[in-house]
Amino acid sequence: MKIFHLLGFAPYYTNSFLLITEGGSAVVIDPSADPKKYNRLLGEHNAKLTHIFLTHGHLDHVSAAEELRKQWNATLYLDPADARGSTMLPLTISDASYTEGGEITVDELTFKTWHTPGHTPGCWCILCGEHFFTGDTLFQMSIGRTDFAESNHQDMVRSLKKLCELDLPDSTIVLPGHMDFTTLGQEKRMNPYLRG
Repeated sequence: MKIFHLLGFAPYYTNSFLLITEGGSAVVIDPSADPKKYNRLLGEHNAKLTHIFLTHGHLDHVSAAEELRKQWNATLYLDPADARGSTMLPLTISDASYTEGGEITVDELTFKTWHTPGHTPGCWCILCGEHFFTGDTLFQMSIGRTDFAESNHQDMVRSLKKLCELDLPDSTIVLPGHMDFTTLGQEKRMNPYLRG
């Protein structure tokens, strides 16, 4: 597998990731950068975009989703609860949904999924090997905001507890929706929202 990190547009600079399998399939997680950047990487590695995984539906995580979906006929995963067509949650389409503790296989890669509402009702965390894509649920030393109209603080507390109870190694690499990368072990030890 090859994995590429792209940054979304200012002022959010959302973390986005492109994963390319050994078989030439590609998955994009939270496509927030210019579509041309994904297409350039896909062309350079002779890969075809087959799946688009959204950790949630906020506008700063989905800006390139519709264009890439149409161009590549890729399957877009978005929790229906976040497909509202509103200012903050602009998408109205979802080709497929995640399942709690479920698995999605793309060539040799397996993506495991857990529902982690709080920041929005349709937040999901996605694990691929040692890489844990936590969207706006878990950040380095912080968590996603819960003061939006669509947020729920008590849901976030339950979601963070769920993450702490997952049987994952401390070395698991946390790739959040914003800010720097970290490890699950470091967050369990140092993040005040997980320690509480």
